[in-house]
Amino acid sequence: MPQKMLRFVKLDRQMPTKRAAAERRTDFGEIYNEFSTEKATHQASRCSQCGVPYCSVNCPLHNNIPDWLKLCTEGRLEEAYELSSATNNFPEICGRICPQDRLCEGNCVIEQSGHGTVTIGAVEKYITETAFEEGWVKPIKPRKEREESIGIIGAGPAGMAAADMLRQKGYQVHIYDRYDRAGGLLTYGIPNFKLDKQVVMRRWALQKESGIQFHMNFEVGRDANLGQLRAKHDALLIATGVYKARDLRAPGVGLKNIVPALDYLTVSNRGDLGDDVPEFTNGSLDAKDKNVVVIGGGDTAMDCVRTAVRQGAKSVKCLYRRDRANMPGSQREVANAEEEGVEFVWLAAPEAFDGTDKVESVRVSRVHLGVPDASGRMTPQIVPNSAYTIDADLVIQALGFDPEDLPKAFGSEALSVSRWGTLRIDYRTMMTSLDGVFAAGDIVRGASLVVWAVRDGRDAAAAMHRYLQEKAKKSAIAAE
Repeated sequence: MPQKMLRFVKLDRQMPTKRAAAERRTDFGEIYNEFSTEKATHQASRCSQCGVPYCSVNCPLHNNIPDWLKLCTEGRLEEAYELSSATNNFPEICGRICPQDRLCEGNCVIEQSGHGTVTIGAVEKYITETAFEEGWVKPIKPRKEREESIGIIGAGPAGMAAADMLRQKGYQVHIYDRYDRAGGLLTYGIPNFKLDKQVVMRRWALQKESGIQFHMNFEVGRDANLGQLRAKHDALLIATGVYKARDLRAPGVGLKNIVPALDYLTVSNRGDLGDDVPEFTNGSLDAKDKNVVVIGGGDTAMDCVRTAVRQGAKSVKCLYRRDRANMPGSQREVANAEEEGVEFVWLAAPEAFDGTDKVESVRVSRVHLGVPDASGRMTPQIVPNSAYTIDADLVIQALGFDPEDLPKAFGSEALSVSRWGTLRIDYRTMMTSLDGVFAAGDIVRGASLVVWAVRDGRDAAAAMHRYLQEKAKKSAIAAE
């Protein structure tokens, strides 16, 4: 039998074909085409089947990557999907948007040996899309229905992942979300060119078919407070994420056309979903024919600059106070943005915003990197007398997100928070300061990756199941 794996010495690394920059900058379609069966099989066969798979070790979900790559190579795609989905509730989403260059692929052993990493994310996407096409992805049908009711606040990746796991065990799951569609940032924060919204809507439809009850346009604190939800359910999970934009303090920051990144992206994504969005139609959050300046260096900043290009901006610049090597975002995203015409202004910090009623320019100072701080990153320091001006008709602040004041918003001052405003939990039980109220995802961790939200949601579901089992056991003993 010929050797089907360890073919990295014979086959070069290949990604799925990428649409030309000139073509893709004119629309919001995903930029990568699908792998053919032959290409997916060839790329999967490059895996070296390590004894210690560092790709799995460095995946937050510890996906069984070498195993499903081997199954893909052997043509056993249904088994590959079953194995992939055993550890990941949304492999079709993670395959598209995970920063694989920093996680699984970045730690691939053959990458370290100079042969180029296995294209794990693209193969994962291929396996799952094939599973959907073949009808292997089914709604959840619990073996036994349980009477206990669970409420989940937030229909983002953490909440939806937890709902999946709890529904599999037969719990009656209700998800409450203030938006009109499920997905959270998957739907309203990530542009179509990275994640087609129909992929998220398909997963939402599957969860509804599974018996998960969604209560959309429901805002906790307005439609019901936390205490009322606690009385209604046997356990609660708070998985709201973090949405409050981190502000930049500088003269002129209150001028018109200086907007938070999520406001800008949400308007764009709503438009792509077919919604009537006045902020877009009146031009205030449309980049067409404008000089756009995006401040920040993470993946959200990359989403903003690439969205502005597609909206027909006159020019798009990204200001970042560190250099390229120290960017927190994916290098793959930076490369895609550069191909599409984005100009990166490295080692630059905004000092002030100029204009009369609305912003007209940004005053920028040059930066040099000093000694490392407590985190190990070099500290940005302003170069004296280095200021210059950049024209700007629209400034987008992509400086990260902070948590909202949930105790106040939810009408529950007993809900304990950390000094950063995130919810404080006991990490052994994932329970907050309130009995039977759990928390997971960015509202605990701080702004992070979707794959970490999925991991946290799964862990919270397991913790909630243990809690309810123990509670039922105590009730049974008391009844005797």
